[in-house]
Amino acid sequence: MEKIISGIQQIGVGTPNEEKAFDWYRKNLGMDICVFQDTAEADLMTEYTGDKVQSRSATLAMNLQGGGGLEVWQYTSRDPQPAPFEIKVGDLGVYGTRIKCKDVKATFDFLQSQDVNIVTEIKEDPAGSHHFFVKDPHGLIFQIVSGNSWFSNGKYHTGGIAGCMIGVSDIEQSLELYRDILEYDQIEYDETGSFEDLTSLDGGSQEMRRVLLSHGKPRKGSFSQLLGPSKIELVEVQNREPRKIFRDRYWGDLGFIHLCFDIKGMDQLKKECEEKGFEFTVDSKNSFDMGEAAGRFSYIEDHDGTLIEFVETHKLPIWESVGWYMDVQNKAPEKPIPKWMLQFLRLSRVRS
Repeated sequence: MEKIISGIQQIGVGTPNEEKAFDWYRKNLGMDICVFQDTAEADLMTEYTGDKVQSRSATLAMNLQGGGGLEVWQYTSRDPQPAPFEIKVGDLGVYGTRIKCKDVKATFDFLQSQDVNIVTEIKEDPAGSHHFFVKDPHGLIFQIVSGNSWFSNGKYHTGGIAGCMIGVSDIEQSLELYRDILEYDQIEYDETGSFEDLTSLDGGSQEMRRVLLSHGKPRKGSFSQLLGPSKIELVEVQNREPRKIFRDRYWGDLGFIHLCFDIKGMDQLKKECEEKGFEFTVDSKNSFDMGEAAGRFSYIEDHDGTLIEFVETHKLPIWESVGWYMDVQNKAPEKPIPKWMLQFLRLSRVRS
């Protein structure tokens, strides 16, 4: 089977309180679909958890208006640790998560009315697109951007994940992964300097190179219509040594712990990654279970150690209370699942 990337399935968020974090993302970002909630031991991740099996609880939250989700993650076997330094733009790892919205000004006004910590005014990026940044209660950065692709029309100002901002040490080297393997083959801008739209962020006044990547072809695969298009911005600081955001910490500690793609053709992807120097560091190989969802997952690291997860979904709960599950394995890999079928995920909506 050829490699198929359906889109960003989710970004992992390490939090000290899964329930409170999910509640904040639900109320402010419309992430009210609980795809699964699972408590288990992360026995395959010991390379990133101090060579010990750690216990965790996780909720996959999504916004049915479209976009990727957030895997809200909490240790149950230890206290999650924050970074021991002030994280700055360009530090190595996922610095901020892009959230798409219908109208930037209306979303700004709504979040302001909710007393959300808005850290910048509405600004223009180097391509002239309006956006602004907010912080969640744990200090994690979310970039609110304009979206033009929607799975459904709902009441929320925002949709789901539309990409992220990643600090890297060498953009040219990083393109070997993000462009050549993950297929972000279009450069929306490539600018070096100091940028007015970032000056309110920690380290945002420094000189840096920014490259915004998008994919020229629409994504294919089972969940491509729901996940939609996404963009990744690579940031390389020029006049300081960037620090690794998760240096001396565990996967699952406070922060954006991984960037996850929904894919088909895991074996072909593994071969391609290995040929290009990105070995699988974790591979569940056979089907895993996370509550009522099942599939195969793997991890690689980018050149700076940022964790990239791949998930090949085998089973997905559609209407759990009546025992309705979708067998994704037997569906044509390139074809999206019909919208009417995925709309049943609304039965998993969590209401206040």
